[in-house]
Amino acid sequence: MELSILCIGDVVGSPGRLALREGLTSIRASRQIDCVIANVENVAGGSGLTPQLYEKMRGYGVNLFTLGDHIYRRREIIPILETSDNIVRPANLPTTAPGREFAIYHTSTGQSIAVVSVLGRLFMKTMGDCPYAAVDRTLRAIPKTVSAIVVDMHAEATSEKVAMGWHLDGRASVLFGTHTHIQTADERVLPKGTAYITDLGMTGPYDSVLGRDKKRVLATMATGLPNKFDVATDDARLCGIIVTVDTKIGRATQIERVCYEAKLEDGQP
Repeated sequence: MELSILCIGDVVGSPGRLALREGLTSIRASRQIDCVIANVENVAGGSGLTPQLYEKMRGYGVNLFTLGDHIYRRREIIPILETSDNIVRPANLPTTAPGREFAIYHTSTGQSIAVVSVLGRLFMKTMGDCPYAAVDRTLRAIPKTVSAIVVDMHAEATSEKVAMGWHLDGRASVLFGTHTHIQTADERVLPKGTAYITDLGMTGPYDSVLGRDKKRVLATMATGLPNKFDVATDDARLCGIIVTVDTKIGRATQIERVCYEAKLEDGQP
């Protein structure tokens, strides 16, 4: 049996939420998707997640949620992290940090997908413990009965993401990178069956600098003077990958990049 898993890159602000809603409707209409996983650490005004927006995205069809270094930016999300069974914190944060280290989604056909998140350490402001030791520990805790394991490596350095791909080859079904908001063109299935991409890209406004108003970012870069980096508004897209997993062996057989350009014709996100 095969599973089709849609993995969605960092959802940024209101344009990202609109692109997510519209894109999921379109992709589900044309593809058989068994599970949707999204990185949501930039959903609320470009940084953090609120309980209200978490519920909205569940309504849009997201099944499993990952976050990153902005996980606790909105402290009101902590009760959700402590009680919900479909959202994870980075596994290499301190053991006292709120949230679970892995989550499992059960499909209507009886298959199960586990998700894990870890933070990189190079050039990151939020310093976690060793991500390799943390992911090894977490994978050992996941029930052997799961059909697929998906890992989100939330990191700045491409070297850390590539290294984690090789570290998990044959032990995870999917390893995708997030955080840099730029979709990379290196998607492939590694020799032992792990689908890999260095970064899923951003779900948000591409007429921007990584989702932020380009005029304000340019002004700061050109002058050194601080500006408020508001979320941009135009050219919203949903970016990520669709991975096919052979559930008999828990390994990927195919990976495909996705970049859906939203129309944003109506409604509020």
